[in-house]
Amino acid sequence: MNIAILSYEYPPDTGFGGIGTYSWYQARALAKLGHSVHVFAGSLKPGIYHGEHEGVRVTRIQKKSWLHRLTQGMRDRRLWWSQNRIDTGYAAYYALRKALEKETFDIVEFPECGADGMVVTTLLDIPSAIKFHSPARLIMNIYDTRRLDREVTAFVEQLAINQCTVRTSCSQFVADEVRTKMNVRKPIHVVPNGIDLQLFDKDEGIDVHSRFGLPTKDAITVFFANRLEERKGIHLVRDMCFHVMRKYPNVHFAFAGADLFKFMEKQIQPFIEKHGLQKRFHYFGKLQLAEVRAILKRVDIFLIPSLWENAPYSCLEAMSAGRAIVSSDCGGMPELIQDGQNGLVATNNDAQSFIRQLERMIEDKALRERLGSAARRTVETRLTDVAIARQATELYAREIAAAR
Repeated sequence: MNIAILSYEYPPDTGFGGIGTYSWYQARALAKLGHSVHVFAGSLKPGIYHGEHEGVRVTRIQKKSWLHRLTQGMRDRRLWWSQNRIDTGYAAYYALRKALEKETFDIVEFPECGADGMVVTTLLDIPSAIKFHSPARLIMNIYDTRRLDREVTAFVEQLAINQCTVRTSCSQFVADEVRTKMNVRKPIHVVPNGIDLQLFDKDEGIDVHSRFGLPTKDAITVFFANRLEERKGIHLVRDMCFHVMRKYPNVHFAFAGADLFKFMEKQIQPFIEKHGLQKRFHYFGKLQLAEVRAILKRVDIFLIPSLWENAPYSCLEAMSAGRAIVSSDCGGMPELIQDGQNGLVATNNDAQSFIRQLERMIEDKALRERLGSAARRTVETRLTDVAIARQATELYAREIAAAR
């Protein structure tokens, strides 16, 4: 198949979150299977740029069109998400339309979040597949956003959802949420996220101890790697760090991720320094994927205190590295982590529950090793990148044939 993937988020330039990570793994896996893959992604500078990696063609675009000028006033009214969706959708359409002058695609895949395919499904006659990650209607109320911005953003995303050929979700949880809360009545197929285990098995030459100052022995390190925002549970970690580090003098906490809302700078670090715990507290800022993988292979416990998740790559990466995981019980997390089988599960938005589960992990090395090994086996048996890409393309072929 010749497959187009529309995703504003795409590493390294615009690899902001899980959608970009998914698109990167999916594109590479499809290419491994022999498919022709062309990714249309965002650019941090104006213009259109072409590149290639591992058999995947990549076109990056930033286009300030007449539509951008028309919607500029939306920013003045704090309709930031809405304007972003419209700009992203039009840029993806423009780049894909140009590509269609030279080639044809069997299907175009895109996330619902970002509305990357909204204009494409409206103006182009091409089979399309939408993947549900984090629909605005389900998550925007967590953020400090205007109601009008939430409604317009959800409407723009809904256009692509209604008009596409195939609908998939990486968890049963989100498939059910979309059906009940977004009134999507057409079939939603659960196709999990996949990950490339080989990346976690090779030595990428990154010495995390010298580069990041992580302890080398006689210590237990708890690692958080995600955006430092409330939806990811960052507001809970201050109490976790304080209680756990006070009780266990050999425990370190490490954090990686963009501090978009200054939780780390203004709340957590000053509190840690006030109590004299800063020597065992490490904040690295936003890291590249290879750096996160290298750290994961050297830490002991991975922490996921999110308030809302579908099937996050932060969890899949920790599972692939064979880490012991302490996770929230929110959303699609129980589909990845089963309490006591391949990780420990804490109560959503409850710092004390997380503290109790962290203490269990810290005090029991055998438990950490058993759960980490089981997490890795979970990925090996059902979540490898090539197996998931094959599942997706087989579904696409069936649905395209049925639609004809």
